[in-house]
Amino acid sequence: MTSRNFQVLLVEDDPGDAELTRIGLARTGAALDLNVVGNGQDALSYLRNEGQYANVQRPNLILLDLNLPGLSGKEVLQTVKQEKNFKSIPVVVLTTSDADEDILGTYALGANCYVRKPSDLDQFMQMVEQVQHFWLTTAELPLQNE
Repeated sequence: MTSRNFQVLLVEDDPGDAELTRIGLARTGAALDLNVVGNGQDALSYLRNEGQYANVQRPNLILLDLNLPGLSGKEVLQTVKQEKNFKSIPVVVLTTSDADEDILGTYALGANCYVRKPSDLDQFMQMVEQVQHFWLTTAELPLQNE
């Protein structure tokens, strides 16, 4: 695998979870740029390079919370997987929900992975490191223009 700087979009409305994810990813030493948006509408604006996101790079990976204000994580996921320019971007759902309908529903919409966020700090950090290791080290991700 060629070494490159990955672009990761985190869609997370909880500032605490966003910061913990940022810290966890930084601890891995992975070459990545983490960009955080706090709601579903901003996530779509980011992907479409609209407004303040006009000059951002297309992410190689999306980390998506389900429980977002306004446009839900499921609605964001559905849009991402339906739009030609985004559907090849892997989407990892990171959420507190362990409800079967959420798990089944997100996979039906095209989620690439569903991960429940642990409430324990050490387990949360371990989860972030495992997600990073698999998606940015083990898996081959599409290039930004694919």
